[in-house]
Amino acid sequence: MLAEIKGLNEECGVVGVWGHPDAAQLAYYGLHSLQHRGQEGAGIVTTDGSTLSISKGEGLVTEIFTAEKMKELSGSGKAAIGHVRYATAGGGGYQNVQPFLFQSITGGLALAHNGNLVNATQLKAQLEGQGSIFQTTSDTEVLAHLIKRSGFPTLKESVKNSLSLIKGAYAFIILTETEMILALDPHGLRPLSLGKIGDAYIAASETCALDIVGAEFVRDIEPGELVVINDEGITSEFFSKSSQRAMCAMEYVYFSRPDSNIDGINVHTARKNLGKQLAKEAKIEADVVTGVPDSSISAAIGYAEATGIPYEMGLIKNRYVGRTFIQPSQSLREQGVKMKLSPVRGVVEGKRVVMVDDSIVRGTTSRRIVNMLKDAGAKEVHVVISSPPIKNPCFYGIDTSTTSELIASSKSIEEIRELIGADSLTFLSVEGMVEAIGRPFAGETGGSCLACFTGNYPTEVYDYELETVKC
Repeated sequence: MLAEIKGLNEECGVVGVWGHPDAAQLAYYGLHSLQHRGQEGAGIVTTDGSTLSISKGEGLVTEIFTAEKMKELSGSGKAAIGHVRYATAGGGGYQNVQPFLFQSITGGLALAHNGNLVNATQLKAQLEGQGSIFQTTSDTEVLAHLIKRSGFPTLKESVKNSLSLIKGAYAFIILTETEMILALDPHGLRPLSLGKIGDAYIAASETCALDIVGAEFVRDIEPGELVVINDEGITSEFFSKSSQRAMCAMEYVYFSRPDSNIDGINVHTARKNLGKQLAKEAKIEADVVTGVPDSSISAAIGYAEATGIPYEMGLIKNRYVGRTFIQPSQSLREQGVKMKLSPVRGVVEGKRVVMVDDSIVRGTTSRRIVNMLKDAGAKEVHVVISSPPIKNPCFYGIDTSTTSELIASSKSIEEIRELIGADSLTFLSVEGMVEAIGRPFAGETGGSCLACFTGNYPTEVYDYELETVKC
């Protein structure tokens, strides 16, 4: 049931540290701050300059890296990379938990990846035809095979050649005994930031991971950029010509933490602006505004500020319902959303409520929340969504890979309103979202990927077939 009440899920988050005596500890704290990007598994690879060591498992960061485990890792080197995973491409299972570690006569290679390769199936078939044997079902492993088969004399050249063959969204962190390499796809679909803590470097999917360890933000990794960090310092070059910039708009709407800055834009501020823009587009007479915890709170505050309608905590999140929650009886399972969210009767009873949420994917969650608010005495429930209708699958690392699971792909807004039981339903316009976030459309400087809303994909989709794809 908990699987039925989830919203969108990001595939993963990555962190890398070079040149710090407590590299494993910093990686742990970084992963903990990125836990929202994946809760199915986590791992850390460290190096002392001569060997690579790995520790990983299924579950949450705190469950895997116990005090005893961290004590073992703490003395294992000056560099580390880490990964938190939510399974989309390749499915779950221990074998797919990253980072991946590969050993060969030329040395070790560890790899952590955020995103999704849209031509992985084609490349796997080619590589298997050439004798490769894959140990996982993850698309990430493809890069390791390409690197080892490249035949170039240096790792940097091998990585550059391999990246020229893969398509899709990716933020890679690669670790060997002697260097750490960062790479971002030519469209910049996924975020990757670089910071410094003393003389050490730290890279992470979000700036909140830099903040948690006291690192100073240096800059964002650029689309198509390859960064090499070793004991001699840091170098950078571009492995791909400049492409249309297309940062995923949902990083601002939903995925990233409010205290992160993604490509120079604060996420909390962007979400407040989304709520303010919603207030311009949704003229509703109401008594109270509430947001669905946690990602919609900022937008709800923005909506309330713009309309003058009081913001109240009309919904409370139960933070003790997690991955290992024991399923109740079937009768209670039918009301599973109540385990995760509870309405505040004293706030909503007898009131006309504006319920702000970030998205509607399948409609199940929205229907149950609306019903809860009405059961708690809300006179009216008006649902406003701080993003446009999600009509198209994402092939870049979000768990919506089929059109059939997206309610907006087959139903009108009025049909969705009727299905969820709301008194009114308003989605933010695409133009309004772009204006509120402060990034233009893809193809313009600092553009956004809006494919899940518009169907206009910034890359070819190769392994995925969809009638509505417009490349």
